[in-house]
Amino acid sequence: MLHLYGVRATLFPRNYDPTLNPFEVPREYTRAMNATKLERVLAKPFLASLDGHRDAVNCMAKHSTSLSTLLSGACDGEVKVWNLTKHNCVRTIQAHEGFVRGMVVRFCGTSFYSIGDDKTIKQWNMEAPGYGVEEEPINTILGKTVFTGLDHHQKNGTFATCGQTVDIWDEQRSTPIRSFSWGVESFSSVRFNPVETELLASCASDRSIVLYDMRESMPLKKVIMTMRSNTLSWNPMEAFYFTCANEDYNLYTYDMRYLEKPVTVHMDHVSAVLDVDYSPTGREFVSASFDKSIRIFPKENRNSREVYHTKRMQHVVCVKWSADNKYVMSGSDEMNIRLWKANAAEKLGVLSHREKLAANYNQKLKEKFQYHPKVKRIARHRHLPKHIFTEAKEHTVMREARRRKESNVRKHSKPGAVPMLSEREKHVVAVVK
Repeated sequence: MLHLYGVRATLFPRNYDPTLNPFEVPREYTRAMNATKLERVLAKPFLASLDGHRDAVNCMAKHSTSLSTLLSGACDGEVKVWNLTKHNCVRTIQAHEGFVRGMVVRFCGTSFYSIGDDKTIKQWNMEAPGYGVEEEPINTILGKTVFTGLDHHQKNGTFATCGQTVDIWDEQRSTPIRSFSWGVESFSSVRFNPVETELLASCASDRSIVLYDMRESMPLKKVIMTMRSNTLSWNPMEAFYFTCANEDYNLYTYDMRYLEKPVTVHMDHVSAVLDVDYSPTGREFVSASFDKSIRIFPKENRNSREVYHTKRMQHVVCVKWSADNKYVMSGSDEMNIRLWKANAAEKLGVLSHREKLAANYNQKLKEKFQYHPKVKRIARHRHLPKHIFTEAKEHTVMREARRRKESNVRKHSKPGAVPMLSEREKHVVAVVK
């Protein structure tokens, strides 16, 4: 016996014998179909557009302690601080001359760093100056070369930059405390591991991904791929996994302990992938591409579960996943930052108890019948722009032709002369330790 809202209720045991309810499965299947159709009808992911930049958005940074704060840097050297709740800009800083190449907020959230084409690293106060006070950086470090990537340590006052070398800096010093190079001309991205905070990884111009340990004097190892990777992101929950965005239209998820081949190859984009960022749960990541779209991938799936695009959106350069796992932010060439829902059909706002029960029931029904052909077809259907749809068909034909050619060469060669490589092994050239 239970007392629910002051009413006495009795719990009756449920008999799951299918002979007592012969129409239960057809009834649940109909409800699953209706729930799947309703999800596609309500799938409206676009929320808002943050406009105000006068040039293309080149990088973004999430605030480490505030969910409603976002920082963005443009190609004209301008940095803006946004309030995502009110969808407006609260602060504008002319930070650099030329491109803003990277930004990161300190682990405590009191200040942030920016780098640009003017070979400087600048530290800015997160709080705006008083009325009439000129905006000045807290600290400025002049480098010898252009910096192309920036990341901050998760627990102490150490940050890393990359350019011609990967440099480790202490906030109290104006020269790097350690520099790494491995016969590489330049680096495009550097990221600290979120759990093993002494480890970091970078993407290099020689098509390699290099792993470092700040306690060592030399890099640990690197994997060389067939094409160059633009950036990478660590999985925040399983921090031995990282995903890199590659120029060959694919994303590759690696286990840093076994770099001989990637764990998964994600293959839905039709142009170079420019940025990637993991969700805080570590189960999914979002990618930005030159094909004017962003996609959301489950970490273990080859294909994306969502593709977001608009008519006005151009090449997407940077993308971030919010720390509350509900939103995705993207910055593109036409000077706009767009705010999207991470789950396209999710109802925002406060839900009543009945709404929560109905949503959970529908979700369980969809999971139960997700492999049924009709339910699967409706759930997977996405509208694509014409250029993406056409190029995707062309790439499918090209992959089939390449696979057929490899099969014919293997058939007409000596046994063992042409090795049979899986899709995961084709893209790794070598692993150097």
